[in-house]
Amino acid sequence: MSTIEAHDLAAGYGRVQILHDVSLRAAAGEVTCVFGPNGCGKSTLLKAMVGAIRPWSGTVTLDGEDITSLASHETLRRGVALMPQNGGIFPELTVIENLRMGGYILKSRKDLNERIEELLDEFPRLRERRGVNAGSLSGGEQMMVAIARALLLRPQFLLFDEPSAGLSPKLVGDVLKRAAALAERGVGVVMIEQNIREAMQVADRMYVLAAGRNRFEGTPADISDDRELMHLYLGIGKREEGTT
Repeated sequence: MSTIEAHDLAAGYGRVQILHDVSLRAAAGEVTCVFGPNGCGKSTLLKAMVGAIRPWSGTVTLDGEDITSLASHETLRRGVALMPQNGGIFPELTVIENLRMGGYILKSRKDLNERIEELLDEFPRLRERRGVNAGSLSGGEQMMVAIARALLLRPQFLLFDEPSAGLSPKLVGDVLKRAAALAERGVGVVMIEQNIREAMQVADRMYVLAAGRNRFEGTPADISDDRELMHLYLGIGKREEGTT
């Protein structure tokens, strides 16, 4: 089974350290969710895993191969894609132009056009809106563009940074179902989410970060109740004696 792993990552910006020896393992065909309060280092972790920032120490491996020093476009070539917060779409470009941006490392225009056609078949609403500027789309349609663009290179692993941010409750459910469907077809999904209870319904594995450190690693079934989750997430209340 294909895996991507972070091993004891330390990282930050300038002199400010954000991550303190954080580790994570995600497997193809599974949804791995990362939870934690704002500012705990979740986004920094994903950026370090895809080469968008250079870790201060620690390693990132893909199927056992060290990819820590690779630039983000090289990591993308290896099959690891990041969908940033709010999708990272270009509002002044059309849907098609946004999709083309996702294939910038492809040398063959024919391959790019064929892949875009496949995605338009998969997302028929985008075919209808192909000539519309992405900034004019609804929030759900914009997220659809972002997901389709991230899938253009057929990644092994897709890292989502809060894909449901700003969406209505119904669209949150749609995004999480899409993540689960990607895992069912073999893509490894690593997802930061603030809609914890909803995300736990599709998660195979979960991590909780606090103050830039690993606080919990396990499965949703390992969380006994809301009080347990609140303790892990915010440090409020106490876990039952004998648990860790």
